[in-house]
Amino acid sequence: MTSPILNIAAYKFVSLEGLPERREVFRKMCRQHELRGTVMLSPEGINCFLAGDPDQLRRWVEWLRGMEEFADIEIKESYSDHQPFNRMLVKLKKEIIAFGVEDIDPRRRTSPKLSPAELKQWLDEGRDVTLLDVRNDYEIKLGTFESAQPIGVDHFRDFPAAVDALPEDLKEKPMVMFCTGGIRCEKAGPLMQGKGFQNVFQLDGGILKYFETCGEAHYDGDCFVFDDRVALDPQLQPTKAAQCYACQAVLTSEEQQCPEYVVGQSCPYCYATPEQQMRRRIEKRHAMLQQITQPLPGSVPYVNRRPINVPARFDGRSLLDCLAEMHPHVSREHWQASFAAGRIVQAVGRGGEQRVAAPRIVRGGEQFLHVIPDTVEPDVDASIEILFEDEAIVAVNKPAPLPMHPCGRFNRNTLVSILNSLYAPQVLRPAHRLDANTTGIVVLSRTQAFARQLQPQFQTTVVEKVYLVRCQGHPAEDRFVCDAPIGRDVTLAGGRVVDPQGLSARTEFCLRQRLDDGTALLEARPITGRTNQIRVHLWHLGLPVLGDPVYLANQQLGDTQTLTVCQTPMALHAWKLSFVSPLTGETLQLQTPPPSSMGPRPV
Repeated sequence: MTSPILNIAAYKFVSLEGLPERREVFRKMCRQHELRGTVMLSPEGINCFLAGDPDQLRRWVEWLRGMEEFADIEIKESYSDHQPFNRMLVKLKKEIIAFGVEDIDPRRRTSPKLSPAELKQWLDEGRDVTLLDVRNDYEIKLGTFESAQPIGVDHFRDFPAAVDALPEDLKEKPMVMFCTGGIRCEKAGPLMQGKGFQNVFQLDGGILKYFETCGEAHYDGDCFVFDDRVALDPQLQPTKAAQCYACQAVLTSEEQQCPEYVVGQSCPYCYATPEQQMRRRIEKRHAMLQQITQPLPGSVPYVNRRPINVPARFDGRSLLDCLAEMHPHVSREHWQASFAAGRIVQAVGRGGEQRVAAPRIVRGGEQFLHVIPDTVEPDVDASIEILFEDEAIVAVNKPAPLPMHPCGRFNRNTLVSILNSLYAPQVLRPAHRLDANTTGIVVLSRTQAFARQLQPQFQTTVVEKVYLVRCQGHPAEDRFVCDAPIGRDVTLAGGRVVDPQGLSARTEFCLRQRLDDGTALLEARPITGRTNQIRVHLWHLGLPVLGDPVYLANQQLGDTQTLTVCQTPMALHAWKLSFVSPLTGETLQLQTPPPSSMGPRPV
């Protein structure tokens, strides 16, 4: 049979000095007697909760009382069949009971004390006395004196404000305050007296001393305690009460039978469905996004180190030739100036860099850096909305203009860069892309393993994509298809055009509304996934996307790739997306409404 564990609670308000030295002595003695719990030392006294072998703990108490300042300290005892504390702590505190009110010093003055026997006698006689429970509301839930009035606080620091809210007529009536062991009343009493309560007493030793002396007389329920036992009954025995690990709510036996109570995870007070849990996480993410994007990370000057990865096809050629051909819309003179300024470098050693000359012969796979000082990127719309997240993926509603990846003038002011800051240390991997000027749903994998499961879906017809697009002009038919092949236009930076020699492409369109201003709202379903596919197909059909800076009316091409934040967004929106979740294997359907700038919303 397991030997019983002795539990003690004790406090004393007394002036103490040399606290760091005292802490080391207390640590040594607690270890020596194999105790667990907490000892708090402060300039105003000592407060302790300890448990251990009865003989060892009583020897420790004898040692404590051997010090003159603690010779008369009162000890409250109870027993348990297990050790209620996980470790031994000796803490230095400003106060041994947090109150936060200046000029309240129980060493000098406290309210008169009423013994448990005297209180029982008063209650037996039916005296007209107010019983004020100064504990926190969650403690009172498990039990209190019959007809007691709770002060109504969640933390003892809220006590002064709660006293101010008490009815004025209580100031003239006899009042007995009580708490678990009496320590809170030591500070509550002087404060109440200072606020005009003229006849205030405190229950000496608190509820635990009352249980020890008077049992359950006039008391209804149990008493909450601040250790693993959670509550003691009037016989000072642990009850079946529990405390939720997640939210610290105190739970009765009945509440522990609820299906929402899962030990170590949740209880009826904090339980949330998976959907609710996700929404709570997303709310926190949105708050963090505000901090990350205000100001925009790329709009504050910084040194930009852009990676240069040499493709295999440039093996044996000069680095200058490599850069000029990789970036045909950047002049050769620009790259020569960068070499001359020492801005093309290669990493060496641990954190070192060395300049590289333009004629340097490179090998496929080599890596260099383009160092750009005082980089300030164009502003973007960073009002990213997180639509869904679980362990495998993140889905967002991308605003515009906002590039997906670092490219050209954009590095930190990009969707992936911002989200990687938000989800660090994870590196998110987009399963597909949207143009910088396109709004709507983007899905990203949270790990490489999930990316390997998700991305192949976007490379086949498994994923169902539905876009909303507002085009210039009215289509002749309500339903139509464009299957013109698409190829790269070397005169257009990264652009695509219809090309008979290009890759096969197919988009299905459905008219939703013809608008009076000569535009139309369409539903577009890209069956293939070519770059700029919807934009190119509508441009080819003479129905260019409203606000498109590249594919203009009358088969004209613009010279602006990305709109500014001051311009109206392009009227192309990734509206619906359906795919198989790599986490659950079930079909996940996402939808997000288009921005108001697109005009009438679909019904």
